[in-house]
Amino acid sequence: MEEKAPAAVGSNILELIVSNDWALSFTIKPIPFVVLAFIIALAFIAVRILLWKRLSRFEIDSAEFGIGDQKISFRPNTTDRQIAYSIWVELSTRKVGLPIDPEHDVIEEIYNSWYTFFGVTREMIKDIPISKVRGDSTSQIISLSVEVLNEGLRPHLTKWQARFRHWYEKQMETKSDADPQSVQKNFPAYDELVADLLTVNQRLIKYREKMNELARS
Repeated sequence: MEEKAPAAVGSNILELIVSNDWALSFTIKPIPFVVLAFIIALAFIAVRILLWKRLSRFEIDSAEFGIGDQKISFRPNTTDRQIAYSIWVELSTRKVGLPIDPEHDVIEEIYNSWYTFFGVTREMIKDIPISKVRGDSTSQIISLSVEVLNEGLRPHLTKWQARFRHWYEKQMETKSDADPQSVQKNFPAYDELVADLLTVNQRLIKYREKMNELARS
């Protein structure tokens, strides 16, 4: 009686052999195995890099936003990134975080945007669960956000907003047909106001960029 050859079942990497006496054995083909090992090693390295980025410390220099010279360093968590993302969205969709063009932007609309951002940010901070605020990193981000409002925005608004709005409203009552950009240039301290406005604007743009960086860290 003719003896059958052992049956072999396999793939490009593994080969399973069943002998005539039903003994099982398998072999690993060397070249495909090296490729598989290389792929696994790459995946391992990618995971390590991702974890390293997640666990690395994030630094913020408050001097960039005109609120002192304090530098904070922390390891951001999911809550921190969510807060940063929410702030970034608000800054990116309002005049408050976009470059100001004195020739075309209307100062009254800029102040309206700043005022709205003030309220939205305040409500957003209030809505953060107290259990999350206890975290050191989250607490630092909240403190920074409050300082940006109180020390970055408020001084300009306190000095200029009421004076300009009062003057501007009076002017528009008698010059309703004039374009707002031309009218606002006649404000007695226009150059000084715009210079301060642009300074605050640049700080807020840097704040927006930092929040974007934190959200994506």
